[in-house]
Amino acid sequence: MDLLFLIIGLLLCLIGLIGSFIPIIPGPITSWVGLVFLNLTSTVDLNFSFLLATFLIAISVFILDMIIPLISLKKLGGTKQGLIGATIGLFIGFFMGPIGIIVGPFIGALSGELINNIEFKKGLKASLGTLIGLLAGVVMKFMVSFIFLVIYIKETLTVIF
Repeated sequence: MDLLFLIIGLLLCLIGLIGSFIPIIPGPITSWVGLVFLNLTSTVDLNFSFLLATFLIAISVFILDMIIPLISLKKLGGTKQGLIGATIGLFIGFFMGPIGIIVGPFIGALSGELINNIEFKKGLKASLGTLIGLLAGVVMKFMVSFIFLVIYIKETLTVIF
């Protein structure tokens, strides 16, 4: 049973890393569930305080990821359509590699702003704000998910060796 929990936990941590780039998957929360599966094994015992602290971090990052793009969008005069376009662009851009992750949200936000009949210069400024907010969220989610994966690997290797 321990081996099954180890495999599921590792898969969840890896899916959490991927989820840092895909808006549909809550990356840090998925990685945290991977830590919970690690804790379910009979060989690794993460204390409750650690699990609670990492859970609070995962939830905080999840909430901040929703708020940061809205703040940057609002600060630079963007609209809701720009944010929706940026999110769609991020999802599509993920499948185009690293450049797509950067260019996709920008083009999506600009398209959303232009569809909303915003003048090009104003739409460009707003789409830059949305892009900055989305990229800040991606970096934040990736860092937390990566740290959770490192903790997972460290705890697993401690048991093996």
